[in-house]
Amino acid sequence: TFSLSLAGFIEEPERKYCFECDSEQQCQEWIEALKRASYEFMRRSLIFYRNEIQKMTGKDPLEQYGISEEARFQLGTHK
Repeated sequence: TFSLSLAGFIEEPERKYCFECDSEQQCQEWIEALKRASYEFMRRSLIFYRNEIQKMTGKDPLEQYGISEEARFQLGTHK
């Protein structure tokens, strides 16, 4: 059994979810699935906002941080 607290929800700042698993392996699978889902959400948000800023300013906002063309290309691809 493991629990997950989600911070940042204005409506329910103390909301918690409790997951129960039949085995340690199943527990680890759930944790990995949740990590991947969180990463993918942030990745898609980054791509969306990057494109919106580029439309508004005509400049790639990641360029100022020295992110290479190769890295920027990888952001636009789905793994």
